[in-house]
Amino acid sequence: MEPMLPLRDIDIQFADFLCRLAGGADSGDLAELWNAAGRLSAAVGQGNICLDLEESFGAEAEALAATLRASHLVGGAGDYRPLILDSFGRLYLYRYWKYERDLAEAVRAMAADRPALDETVLKDGLTRLFGVYDQSGLDWQRVAAATAVRSRFSVISGGPGTGKTSTVVKIMALLLEQPGGAEQRIALAAPTGKAAARLKESIISAREGLRGQTALAEGLPDDVSTIHRLLGVVPASSRFRHGRDNHLPFEVVIIDEASMVPLPLMAKLVAALAPRARLILLGDRDQLSSVEAGAVLGDLCDTGTVHTFSEEFSRFVVEVTGAAIAPEQLSSRIPLLADAIVVLQRNYRFGQQSGIAALSRAINAGEGRAALERLKAGHYPDVTLAALPASHDLRKQLEGVVLAGYRDYLQQPDPAAALRAFDRFRVLCAMRQGSHGVTGINQAIEAGLAAKGLIAPYKRWYRGRPVMVTRNDYNLKLFNGDIGITLPDPDDREQLAVFFLSPEGGVRKFSPFRLPEHETVYAMTVHKSQGSEFERILMVLPPFDNQVLTREILYTGLTRARNSALLWCPDEIFISTVNRRIARRSGLRQALWE
Repeated sequence: MEPMLPLRDIDIQFADFLCRLAGGADSGDLAELWNAAGRLSAAVGQGNICLDLEESFGAEAEALAATLRASHLVGGAGDYRPLILDSFGRLYLYRYWKYERDLAEAVRAMAADRPALDETVLKDGLTRLFGVYDQSGLDWQRVAAATAVRSRFSVISGGPGTGKTSTVVKIMALLLEQPGGAEQRIALAAPTGKAAARLKESIISAREGLRGQTALAEGLPDDVSTIHRLLGVVPASSRFRHGRDNHLPFEVVIIDEASMVPLPLMAKLVAALAPRARLILLGDRDQLSSVEAGAVLGDLCDTGTVHTFSEEFSRFVVEVTGAAIAPEQLSSRIPLLADAIVVLQRNYRFGQQSGIAALSRAINAGEGRAALERLKAGHYPDVTLAALPASHDLRKQLEGVVLAGYRDYLQQPDPAAALRAFDRFRVLCAMRQGSHGVTGINQAIEAGLAAKGLIAPYKRWYRGRPVMVTRNDYNLKLFNGDIGITLPDPDDREQLAVFFLSPEGGVRKFSPFRLPEHETVYAMTVHKSQGSEFERILMVLPPFDNQVLTREILYTGLTRARNSALLWCPDEIFISTVNRRIARRSGLRQALWE
């Protein structure tokens, strides 16, 4: 039986509302309905799609389920009621049940669909773009590309540096080379503006590497939008212009950073796909789930389970790549989705001796105590574990690390150079509030930099202040996660402006007073860092245990660093964090894999 989640005001109001709708029900039944509804609302607020009655109520679950089923407010699968209780004892808000059901049905249908394919053309393209197969081992990028061309639905997963973007650029070329493929329209999108800008940069770079390998290199698309912009935001509404009755005008839709996409948005995206359109998802299945409800990529990949491929799929791979999947990775009977998901294995960012790569693998494997011992023994040379400073000593302990990380950008007069220098280092926090969270760390950093004369934070806006946008502004084309630096305006040195890197290169400047919602960002949460890369990071975990401290948050934060990572964390917190996994309740995984 799970510990009870504290009820928020909105949970209490929702439970009260349902009880008013229930009318003249027995007071005991109303009490049980109120309790279940409030707990369900709280669970959704924690990122769950449903409430598992047995996990939440233990021995009382069966009696509670009977009471709920007797209420006219609670229906079963297919009913249109405020609450849905399925045959597995999962209680849903109706719209989340429908999102989950519709997404599962659509994904299964797409995964089963095999578009027309010229295998000879595909084989030639794979050899040209990936090189001649050298028999040294299975090239999973090549297999992923073949999979994406073979099926209407595919997922390419892998950690940072495994080549997801370079693979998808080659996939676009392979699709366009197929008979009639030149007519296909391709859309590229990501959950946030920051992730969209990074994908655009990566695609432009990867596309340059294809010159001479395909005549289509120059024409490969690089226009990347947010998913919200792709679907068409309707102002003051949660609806989009594109949906089931107004499909997207694309034959191929590619989504990057799919781990960040919550269930409602993924369901709306899939509903907006044109009939026979192809969906390709890119993402790291081991990263943090979305801030909102659901763990869609993890459910799609059945994270934590090792799956095999079908013998039919293996024959296809041999035919178009010349490589064979190992017999132990094959099975005669597999779930439908297994042939649509490829996990990239080789890391091109981290070398063979990378401690960041080795530690991240140990974290994903749940080897908390062993990883801690190896970390302390210096087995991970580019990762350092240090004692967590006490609250009163934070500013002093931060001083050396922050000066080394931020002094350079603060001395740059050129906005573009300052932005590039700022992105070399970041402080990442697991928590938002508290002395060891984003709020406290930002205050300590500001005080330390001011004491050294590098900033003068005596007004809200000062030279060098880094800010992160926290709400999309489509008119200004500033998006949640975009980072800017405050510097003197070159057109009026008496005034300050905030400069942002432009996806097209160069910088854009804005008056501080025109910016959408934003916050100071010397330190940021690990959640906000998803999709970013820094040369060095300092990652701070709090001195107390908390349910948000999971191996996914540690893995995600650690792998934001390319060269080195400093971890401030008590030993026991490190172990408990690695031992805890994100466990979001939903029925999506069962609907897709069982």
